[in-house]
Amino acid sequence: MKQQLRNLVDRKVLLERMQTSEECRTTISFYQYAHILNPAFFRDYLFSHWDEMDVMGRTYVAYEGINAQISVPTRRFEDFKSHLYSISFLSGIRLNYSVDDGKSFFKLTIKVREKIVADGLNDEAFDVCDTGVHLNATSFNELTTKDDTILIDMRNHYESEVGHFKGAITPDADTFREEIQLVENMLQGQKDRNIVMYCTGGIRCEKASSWLKHKGFPNVHQLDGGIIEYTRQVREKGLENRFIGKNFVFDERLAERISDEVIAQCHQCGASCDDHTNCSNVSCNLLFIQCPSCAEKYEGTCGERCHEIIGMSEVDQRKLRKGKKNSARIFNKGRLRLRARDENDA
Repeated sequence: MKQQLRNLVDRKVLLERMQTSEECRTTISFYQYAHILNPAFFRDYLFSHWDEMDVMGRTYVAYEGINAQISVPTRRFEDFKSHLYSISFLSGIRLNYSVDDGKSFFKLTIKVREKIVADGLNDEAFDVCDTGVHLNATSFNELTTKDDTILIDMRNHYESEVGHFKGAITPDADTFREEIQLVENMLQGQKDRNIVMYCTGGIRCEKASSWLKHKGFPNVHQLDGGIIEYTRQVREKGLENRFIGKNFVFDERLAERISDEVIAQCHQCGASCDDHTNCSNVSCNLLFIQCPSCAEKYEGTCGERCHEIIGMSEVDQRKLRKGKKNSARIFNKGRLRLRARDENDA
């Protein structure tokens, strides 16, 4: 009998199973640019082994490499690591350990993609291996306090809104593809400055730093391992923590708290709040920031219209959803979409 290489269990069942489980799990992320001859075969190979070890999470495989954010049963972690390191181009790869090993993923998804990060760049036009200087937490803190340094957050707006490094430029971008071009334009005329970039785990800066070097920026640096590894080093070595707020993560937790400061506001009432949520109207599913008071008032929805919709019968809600695809809106910037909707309704 052929092994089933995808999940067939209902999403709600898996989510409830994760929420009620008492099993200790370790959440990690890693990436590696490498030449994979047959991504589909490699995808199936990973799925068959990881599924057996009850690994959960999201992984992308492409001709250019692998990008993984996963949760592993702690009791099986050494088995998992041995298997991972048995793969030649992943042998000894650094694993970024989550700051908070909360309930992060509830199923295993491994997909073949054109790229492991959607950047919109033609990789054949430049040397993707010629990256910026990698900085550890100590070097990062030292360089980012200098007057001639420009610190840039290479994450999307909804990520930096709830947390970022002190003094960082946080571009108003919805996607990494959009941000690369925006940052390049923004830095014109400042090519002699020290440029330092950071992201969640480091993968976006690998491509962005090599692109800027290709475009003639000689002093490009990047935070090695991103915010996740920085936080680990800061706590381990007792260094100054220059990150304020939360680190946004793409799993069920949505964020890990790095410092006590709350730097964001509720998108509905403006109260101090940095808790992201998805609109409870499944036909909307907008990601936005909502305080407890507004969550109670709107029953977890992003506004009056969605609040009205969840009060309808399930039959009527299905009629409204028919033929509509809203999954692409999940991680759009909540504040701007709420503002645009309010302006249209006015």
